[in-house]
Order: sequence, then C-alpha cells, then structure tokens
Amino acid sequence: MFRSATFDHQETAAGRALPDDDLAVLLVNLGTPVAPTAAAVRPYLKEFLWDRRVVEVPRWLWWLILHGIVLPFRSKRSARAYASIWRQQGGSPLLHYSQRLAQQMQTAVSARYPGSTVVLAMTYGEPGISTVLESLRQQGKRRLLLLPLYPQYSATTTAAVFDAVTRELQTVRWLPELRVINHYYQHRVWQQAVADSISAYRQQHGTAELLLFSFHGIPKKYFHAGDPYFCQCQASARLIAQALGLGPQQWRVSFQSRLGREPWLQPYTDHTLQALAAEGIKTVQVVCPGFVTDCLETLEEIAMENAERFVRGGGESLHYIPALNADSGHVQALTGIVAQHLHGWPQLLAGGDGERLQQARQLASDFDYQLPDGQTDAQADVSGSNAGVAATAEQPKQGSKDG
Repeated sequence: MFRSATFDHQETAAGRALPDDDLAVLLVNLGTPVAPTAAAVRPYLKEFLWDRRVVEVPRWLWWLILHGIVLPFRSKRSARAYASIWRQQGGSPLLHYSQRLAQQMQTAVSARYPGSTVVLAMTYGEPGISTVLESLRQQGKRRLLLLPLYPQYSATTTAAVFDAVTRELQTVRWLPELRVINHYYQHRVWQQAVADSISAYRQQHGTAELLLFSFHGIPKKYFHAGDPYFCQCQASARLIAQALGLGPQQWRVSFQSRLGREPWLQPYTDHTLQALAAEGIKTVQVVCPGFVTDCLETLEEIAMENAERFVRGGGESLHYIPALNADSGHVQALTGIVAQHLHGWPQLLAGGDGERLQQARQLASDFDYQLPDGQTDAQADVSGSNAGVAATAEQPKQGSKDG
C-alpha cells in the first residue's frame, strides 16, 4: 500500500516578502581567444564565424570558404593584432573589463536584491554559456534575467546569445523563468553614461574638431532583411550628441570591422577618416558606443590602425575615447536597467534544484511499493480493472426488491 507522506511546498502568503536568492542576472559578451596566438585564435574564430546568426551563407559554401581561406590566413593576422593589445596583467582586455563589470554589478544588484547573483558568460569561448547555466542550475536559480551586452539589437549578436541560451535550456527538464533585455540604447541612463564619459575625456584631453561615432558593421543585406541595428545605431549617436549639446556639424556616424567583399553598412569608418583628412579636418575623437568594453575592434582597429590611416591621409591626430568598461556610471546605468526589467516579477522561493528538489524525490520514493511476487505492472493493471468491474457488478440495481 501507499505510505502516507507530507510535503511542504512552502506556498507564500500574499504580500509576503521573499529573499531573492533564486534570481540570477546573466551578462553575456561576445568572447575572446585564451591567448594571442594563431593556435588559440583559430578555434575561437571557427566557433564565432560558424554561427548561422553571424554569417548567413549556405553551409556547404561557407564551410569551404571558412576552412580554405578565412581560418588559415585570418588566424595569424588576428593573433598579431591581439598580441598588440594583450594585457600583461589580465590578458584579454574584453575578458578583463567584462569580469570587472560583472563584479561591480554583483555588488550593485545584490544591494537592491539581496541574495541575487550576477554572472558573466561568453557566446564564444570561455566562460561558456553551457557551463555558467549549469552552475546557476546547481545553485537553485529559478529566475534568469538575460542581459546581452549589446546596447543596440542585432540578430548577429543579441539573437546569437538568445540562441545559445535557449539551446542549452532545451536539455533541462525544469526550465527557469526567463526574461531577456533585447536592447537598451533607448534608456536615458545609458545615453547619459556615454555622454558623461565623453565629457570627462574632453575635460582632460581637450576637444577635437569632430566627434566620430563608430559602430561595428553588419552586412547591408541583413538590414534590408529587417535587422533594426542600423536605425538603433543612428538613434544612439543622435541622442548622445543631444546630451552633449553638439551641433550637426560636430559629429558623424560610421561603421567598422567589415569582413569580405559584399556591401556592409555605410559609411565605412576607414573611408570616413580618409575623407575627413582630405576635407582638412585635423583632429578627430572616436567613440564606439556599441562596445560596452574595450576589445580588439576598439584598441587595435580604431586607436592604432585607423589612427595611423587618418594621419597618413593628412590629419594631425586621432584620439580614441575608451569604452564605458567598469566605470561607475556604466554600472549604475546597467543596474537601473536591470531593476526596470525585474519590476513586477512575482517572487519565487529559493531552492529549486537544491533541498526542495531532494525532498520531492524522497516523496516520490515514499510512494513507491513492491508488487506481489511474480506479478507484473500489466497484470496489476488488469487485476485492478477486473476488481473495479466486479465491484460494479455487486452493486444493487435500481428498482430491485432490495433497493
């Protein structure tokens, strides 16, 4: 027979305040190789460039191009570029600043939501999304706020993060509640954080003739297919320029980091800088509001390669304004955005895959019982059914003399 058992699900009374130790905020950045060598860069590039969200080319054709042309040549060239920016302490700048940002946000977010966790993962490379999600599951995190570290939405970045997260969640039996921050360029706290960073830089280093907003590019056909990235980049630059009080002749927008021969979003940053030098502009400051942390594209491509190109074209100086990184204004802005997206989320009890799940498993085993010797499950079902029929037959019929 079944043994009687009780299980306390700890249902919450209305209005009762609960701890937030079931809440996790997952920050996701692009990723980085583990070392500035061709051997380390090649598997990172392979994982990154094989993503269907990044390169929308028929797989058979792209496999040939990737393995026959891109990886053999680009790995060595990229390794040299990484070596030029690699930190003696901390290694990859993107990983270093992303980790610091996550640490600072852990302090800020947990001050508002005691017991909550802020963690960092990378779409490509380490720390991987799979490993981080499994760690959160083991900690009993039942609510997950996903924050891709891209202020502007693109299928090549934000959607790639969503794909990676949901692909891992397909292997989990008990899904956590999930919220996703698609973009946050429209939040004034982020716009002001970028504007304040530019102002602080100019107060220390002076003001150039022109401020150039350079964003990472995407293939032009992605925009025509409906990707909102181009429009969100333009809006970002316009709103930041307004916060700075800049006139229309004091700033421009361009797009960098194109790959291959097909048209990407224009105007291109390198072409724009050459044109500015030809126009007689002598000093330019470049800011990259699409990058939350400094990385290869900002420190090597802008601050080194394009700075040299501008001077060779007749300009005098190009200065790169650093990304927000782990700046306190950045931390406060992202924490405020996180708080807005957590608003109204019903509280859940902590535990999940921890003690309460173990209690549930114990309860399930308490209800287990042994069949009589020699009887199978199918026989038990049949005998149970026959017993039900017999019981029905024994019931007095309506209208009988005994009724």
